[in-house]
Amino acid sequence: MKSNEMLKQVKTLLGIEVKLEQMKLENGTVLEAEKFEAGNEIFIVTEDERIALPMGEYELENGMVLVIEEEGLIKEVKSSESEETPEVEVEVEAKEDENEEIGYATKEELAEVKSMIEEIKAMLEPKKEEELPQVKEELSSELPKEVLAELSQPAVEPINTNAEVVKQKVQFNIASKRTLSTMDRVMSKLNK
Repeated sequence: MKSNEMLKQVKTLLGIEVKLEQMKLENGTVLEAEKFEAGNEIFIVTEDERIALPMGEYELENGMVLVIEEEGLIKEVKSSESEETPEVEVEVEAKEDENEEIGYATKEELAEVKSMIEEIKAMLEPKKEEELPQVKEELSSELPKEVLAELSQPAVEPINTNAEVVKQKVQFNIASKRTLSTMDRVMSKLNK
């Protein structure tokens, strides 16, 4: 149990009333604290419980910025207008520097890239059927007869897909030594 929670319990037992302030974030989340000042604990209020506010910067509905560096503790409350203006100027200057470093492609460079892509496509296209017999003849003339004979034979024996399936009939008799009833005799005749 935290010290502030213990203090609240003692205050409630003694009859001292503890009033908590509530504020809303820009997105409508309800926050609760004794006072919205540095060093106070702050919680997110839900239907069931209160959760300590995670670290970060949060903008309140009134335009103030709440800075949380340790979970559940307020570091500072500041106005959002004073800090946002310098940051925007810095970002704009950085973007201008990036544009100068990035070079744009010229028409000539794009034409070169396009021709290179067309060459690659031509290399990847399959050979025409007319060229394939010529290639086979060239290869067959270069290889010895032994190698050709070996290549013409199948590499693996073909798999027989029409295998005969043999079903084995399993004989299992339950209580085989008991006397047969009329029903048992009829069923045995039907099964044969």
